Amino acid sequence: MTLLSGDLKARIGEEVVYTAPEPLGRAAIRYFALATGDTDPAHLAGDVAPPTLICETNQYANLPRDADGYAGHGWHLDVPGTRLVRGGNAYRFERPVLPTTIVTVRWKLAGITERVTGGGKRMLVVTSVATYTDQDGLVLAENEESLIYVER
Repeated sequence: MTLLSGDLKARIGEEVVYTAPEPLGRAAIRYFALATGDTDPAHLAGDVAPPTLICETNQYANLPRDADGYAGHGWHLDVPGTRLVRGGNAYRFERPVLPTTIVTVRWKLAGITERVTGGGKRMLVVTSVATYTDQDGLVLAENEESLIYVER
């Protein structure tokens, strides 16, 4: 028995794109900086966004909240008999994000591999890549995210 079903395999390579309905704006930059305890004067003035601000897709994905109240991007994979664990993120930031920037993110379900934990439980490692661009198509950042579905 495998956790990696045919339905899950068929989703590898799937992509979704979200574009913000308006420029990021100084207020969003300032509030994010304040909320995260950022002390960079450029962030607190709203001149330049803290790098991870654009990675919070819930602010512009315009998605309904899920059962947990989360309104950001998710693949909503059905992996019965498992629990979801965040594996981590690897960010690469290419250029500053300004208040006038309109962010688009393209999420790609890059891969799913099945492995076995040290304790002998099966798990799926789901790798996604998010590429953030501005209104001119210039890459702002890239985020490789890993989610792990571990057998209960």
